Amino acid sequence: MVRIANVQTYVLKLPHPHTYLGQASDGSGAGDDPGYKVHEPWRSIYSERYETMLVRITADDGTEGWGEALAPVGPEITAAVVDRLLAGRLKGRGLNGVRPLWYGLRDLMRERGHLVGHQADALAAVDTALWDLYGKLTGLSVTELLGGAQRDVVPAYVSGLLRPSDAERAAFAAELAEQGATFVKLALGKGVEADLATFDAVAAAAPSLRIAVDAHWVYSIGEAIELGQELDRRRALFFEAPLVPEDVVGHAELVSRIAVPVAVGEAMRNRYEFADWIGRRALRLAQPDVARTGITEAVSIAELASAHHVPVACHHSVGLGISLAAGIHVSAAAVDVPFFEYQPNTIPVAQSILRRPLVAGPTGFAVPTGPGLGVDVDVERITTLAKEN
Repeated sequence: MVRIANVQTYVLKLPHPHTYLGQASDGSGAGDDPGYKVHEPWRSIYSERYETMLVRITADDGTEGWGEALAPVGPEITAAVVDRLLAGRLKGRGLNGVRPLWYGLRDLMRERGHLVGHQADALAAVDTALWDLYGKLTGLSVTELLGGAQRDVVPAYVSGLLRPSDAERAAFAAELAEQGATFVKLALGKGVEADLATFDAVAAAAPSLRIAVDAHWVYSIGEAIELGQELDRRRALFFEAPLVPEDVVGHAELVSRIAVPVAVGEAMRNRYEFADWIGRRALRLAQPDVARTGITEAVSIAELASAHHVPVACHHSVGLGISLAAGIHVSAAAVDVPFFEYQPNTIPVAQSILRRPLVAGPTGFAVPTGPGLGVDVDVERITTLAKEN
């Protein structure tokens, strides 16, 4: 039996031409630290660079598997969890499948209340690396290991339209429609009237597009109902993160008051959280992020959602090519997946650590067909970038 010989983490902080929020960066190199910022009216903290944490698991025959955690701020914390709590439990273990190892790692801190947060993020990266490694050992893709592809191309919705004005967002939407895009999501939460004005400008410029709204959890229940009812009239695609992420009851009330699907999941890490929300009918579109759940738990979440007739549209933001590939594989294998998130600002950076780019565009993602994740990781580039931090 092949055994695990080594587990190594890489903290990356990549410079890029535009920040996640679409604003010009200051041109800082990877060795500088521009710090973290909150961009009002949103409340979450963002980095001016692409920060992430990668894991490489090496078997005793030299085969390697790669994973990635969604760690857009403080990736050193997630790396420390892998290095100090997970790696030691893996080294020397035989690999005849992923799930037995995953359950053991999941339970290490379970009694102490760490099924979520950095512990879960770290496990997500390790889990993805194990699937990649096992796929390479067996010669099967992750999609094949998960039972086979429901689709060879995963449809995309274009996320963000990160431009400074409604006129520029509308022009960008029109360009995307000309490129064949079908769905877009607006990064809003600027106030009910402002959000509707942006929606209407984009709809007028690109009437063929179905439009979703991400409110970044800024609204009260009353405001969310008001906006949601207006989105009903506009036949919006979905309404994401309308309320604070822990308000299950508020989301359930909102779901009962509007027709547009309420989309939730970025903040969740496991099947137990999703079971609570789905059981209370507090969402109509589940959005697990594979770089926060790992492949094992994402598949469990998708099966749980399917049993309750809730479609799954995996969340994806600033992850690099490894987590992007993992999300595509899960989206290919799950039953009810209408689309997967496509970030035009982040895709070029995501591809930069791969020797061969993934086939991705505003219309969709081709499912990688090679063993494991089916990506060719540029190890030299990753090593160099990690040393610069």
